Amino acid sequence: MNNQQIIQTLKQCNALLDGHFLLSSGLHSRQYVQCAQVMARPDVAQVLCAQLVKKIDVEIDLVVAPAMGGVVVGYEVARQLNKPTIFCERVDGNFTFRRGFSIKPGQKILIVEDVVTTAKSSFETLETIKAHGGDVVAEACLIDRSAGKHNLPYPLFSLLELEIETFDKDSIPDDLVNVPAIKPGSRDLKK
Repeated sequence: MNNQQIIQTLKQCNALLDGHFLLSSGLHSRQYVQCAQVMARPDVAQVLCAQLVKKIDVEIDLVVAPAMGGVVVGYEVARQLNKPTIFCERVDGNFTFRRGFSIKPGQKILIVEDVVTTAKSSFETLETIKAHGGDVVAEACLIDRSAGKHNLPYPLFSLLELEIETFDKDSIPDDLVNVPAIKPGSRDLKK
């Protein structure tokens, strides 16, 4: 698949949205990628993740995904790589492993995310893995929104790079100022 076909697929699945969005990072945007809409379609998820898996050229032992956005993508990537997968989730605002999940010291880890924008979740996941003795060798994501500014200390394999402009709260463009912001992310959800 080429980039235009991937973008068309995202649009057909209502995964590439236009409006005013408040991102988990606190930044504002005119567009949002809701990969959950893609992953809700197993036929589409399988195809897109297969394209992503073709790009991954590192040896790994385990896939680790941060909840929520990375869980289903991580599962499908791990399934196609024939590797086990676990996920970390937030407890009191910090990522941790629960549900009996563990990492063996020295295991080679591939982090899998749906979308990387500021890489905040990636860095939090990295620290959680390191604290459990794992060795992160790379990350894979469906969409890299970072415009190459992620500063991750390992390779990032992405299905698609999208440059979507973001704004801090003090520099929201005039056309968005009076449009209510939608906050579609899950980082700050309360139980």
